[in-house]
Amino acid sequence: MPELPEVEVIRRGLENHLPGRKVVAVAGSNKKLRLPVPRKDLKRYILGASFTGVDRRAKFLLLSMDNGATLAVHLGMSGRFGIFPAGRPRAIHDHLRLRLDNTMELRFNDPRRFGFIRVCAPGINPVESMLSGAGPEPLGPDFTAAYLLKCAAGKERPLKNFLMDSRVVVGIGNIYACEILFHAGITPQKKAGTVSPLQWQKVVQSCRHVLARAIASGGTTISDFVNESGKSGYFQLELQVYGRQGEGCRNCSGTIVRKVMAGRATYFCPRCQK
Repeated sequence: MPELPEVEVIRRGLENHLPGRKVVAVAGSNKKLRLPVPRKDLKRYILGASFTGVDRRAKFLLLSMDNGATLAVHLGMSGRFGIFPAGRPRAIHDHLRLRLDNTMELRFNDPRRFGFIRVCAPGINPVESMLSGAGPEPLGPDFTAAYLLKCAAGKERPLKNFLMDSRVVVGIGNIYACEILFHAGITPQKKAGTVSPLQWQKVVQSCRHVLARAIASGGTTISDFVNESGKSGYFQLELQVYGRQGEGCRNCSGTIVRKVMAGRATYFCPRCQK
């Protein structure tokens, strides 16, 4: 599933191509995504309008239009959102195609169909309407050790599960939670309420380091992720623990362990992460 770095990579790519471009045609499949494709709103607010910016909040891509509307896209488990030549043959799972005024197309492809598209009419704030209860961005100024210490007070949830709660912080999924806690040197099973201020500081620093490295590497290609031009990321080459069960730790002489937590595979080094 695309996590924050993958979505941010796509945002940055689209930002280089979309602003100023006008949507001259709208087409798509008749298959239902997680939510029905808002065809009427696409034709009413997106068709004929021009893009003015590409933003991200959590794992949502927010494309603003010159008429005040916003096209919000969530990639779900396997979604891809990119720009391709209009003449390229349509792929099987292309569920939305927006023809631009420069012979290119913006396409949303999703084999598993867990993603969704939403159009926010002019005057509707997409963040307030869809993400009112979401936590701060892990790369933003509000994500601090003091904030986490306060949120975690009295909590007995495992630290990894706590970090994956979008009400606490957005965008951190299973892969990056494992990598962040390895970098911080803290076991994923530690109760959130027992994490010290110094450890929270390490978590914040590790979040910034790991996520920034992943973005710089174009994201992690475990299965389905590709960027806005259809190219794969390569941060998987830098993964320290995720998917490395039984392999040697690159930081010590220990062995990477796999444990299921809240239904998700969790990888860590028992020697490095106390």
